[in-house]
Amino acid sequence: MPVLTQYEPIQVTIQTDEVKNIPCGTKGGVMIYFDKIEVVNRLRKDYVYDTILNYGVTYDKTWIYDKIHHEINQFCSAHTLQDVYIDKFDQIDENMKEALQKDCTIYAPGIEIINVRVTKPTIPVVIARNYEQMEEERTKVLIAMERQKVVEKEAETQMKMAVTEAEKDALVSKIRMEQIIMEKESTKMQQIIENEMYLNREKSLADSSFYRVKKEAEANELMLTPEYLELKFIEAIANNTKMFFGDKGSVCVLNS
Repeated sequence: MPVLTQYEPIQVTIQTDEVKNIPCGTKGGVMIYFDKIEVVNRLRKDYVYDTILNYGVTYDKTWIYDKIHHEINQFCSAHTLQDVYIDKFDQIDENMKEALQKDCTIYAPGIEIINVRVTKPTIPVVIARNYEQMEEERTKVLIAMERQKVVEKEAETQMKMAVTEAEKDALVSKIRMEQIIMEKESTKMQQIIENEMYLNREKSLADSSFYRVKKEAEANELMLTPEYLELKFIEAIANNTKMFFGDKGSVCVLNS
């Protein structure tokens, strides 16, 4: 039977390997350093034997530590300092993860790369100061822009308030004008009604007077019969005649 002479514990749960002090040169020749890059990974149980058989118990040195150095240098040599330090820094994590997993899938399929966390690289002091000054200027510009936005927003708010106030005044003026027009129309209508009432009253009085005169005329016409006229004639003669009686006979005098 074989004799056990040595054993090594192999972790198959999630672990984090820290790769420290990684130097690299950018496309422009500037030397920078990544203080630490963390690689979260796991060795699958069913691939432990094959992985250890092919790469030993320090398999992670080959496929994580050394691979990180290689991929970081590849990335830096293809990009400028501005890209690495500012513009594309947020892409390095994902690029490293994809690069590590790609080769592990081909050559060491038991290694699963879960996540990669890259710290901000250290750059030369003079360049760092320049970036700080640039950041200060950028901050000043952003502050000025924000202030401008605030001023514009305040002006816009004041303009809206002025427009709202003007619209309110216009609406109040319109309502007042409508009230004045309604009052005038009401007064006019009242005057028209009063005029119509006056005309109707006068017409009624005129009609009544006309009717009375007409009826009187009709009554008089009915009274003017020959007999009535003769009677009136006799009464008139009687009222205007003086009779004298004496020896010489009676005398009748008519007053003209």
